[in-house]
Amino acid sequence: MNPARLAFFVLLSSVFILGLWLPAQAAPAAQIQYATPTPGADGRILYIIQAGDTCIRIALLNGITEQQLRQFNSGLINDACTNLVEGQALLIGVGGPAGATPAAAVSSTPATPQPTATPFTGTTEICVLLFDDENGDALRQEIEPAIAGGAVSVSENNGEYSAAQDTIINPDPEAYHGVCFTDVPEGTYTVSVAIPDGYNPTMLLSYELDVNPGDLAFVDFGAQSRETTVGDSGGGTSSARSPVLGIVGAVLLIGGGALGYYAYRSARPESKLAGRSGFLRK
Repeated sequence: MNPARLAFFVLLSSVFILGLWLPAQAAPAAQIQYATPTPGADGRILYIIQAGDTCIRIALLNGITEQQLRQFNSGLINDACTNLVEGQALLIGVGGPAGATPAAAVSSTPATPQPTATPFTGTTEICVLLFDDENGDALRQEIEPAIAGGAVSVSENNGEYSAAQDTIINPDPEAYHGVCFTDVPEGTYTVSVAIPDGYNPTMLLSYELDVNPGDLAFVDFGAQSRETTVGDSGGGTSSARSPVLGIVGAVLLIGGGALGYYAYRSARPESKLAGRSGFLRK
């Protein structure tokens, strides 16, 4: 083959392959988008559990902490977060009512402007619970009761609002056992709690909170009874084990003494016999 024709053929093939390669490289990779949940008519923001979801994944997807997720859904999520059910709705926040989402325009004509949703106006409610953190893990389990006799204060950092209440125990088992501050204006607040005598705190006793109109905020504080800390730090089993260990130790001590005495008695005749043998050798 003519070298000039061969060179022309190689060049033409290279240009053809390059033309196929460039569009393939320019094609954007498919992306998976997460649809952000929007508030319902009652202001609640719900998330529907998907297959493979965990508490930490749901919290990260929705920009909240795992502790907040547990607080919002204390009746649905257990301590180990192993009872998530696909299709179940979880509360992830409270906001204003959802506005209408404009539909995507199919034609090339300009889309008709949609009315803007009216901003939700209202006041905030802050609920605070002081609970007996019996196991000292700084997380409230459903079996851990509220503590009466403490005090809770809520203060806006600019001094526009300040209120305080005493902690009580609600006799209704189905009711919320904390204290709630209603008609709280928007702002940044410091929530503080004073625990009664006989308790030690297991968490920080002050928390800073940003609230917006219409929010419903829950803040938990834990304290542990000093009697539990001193006498039951091993989970309530140390006092039951102590007499058993004492009896076993006494038996071992008596047995060791008996063995020592027996060895002493057994060695005495041998010593005398050795002395007599030495006398006979002389």
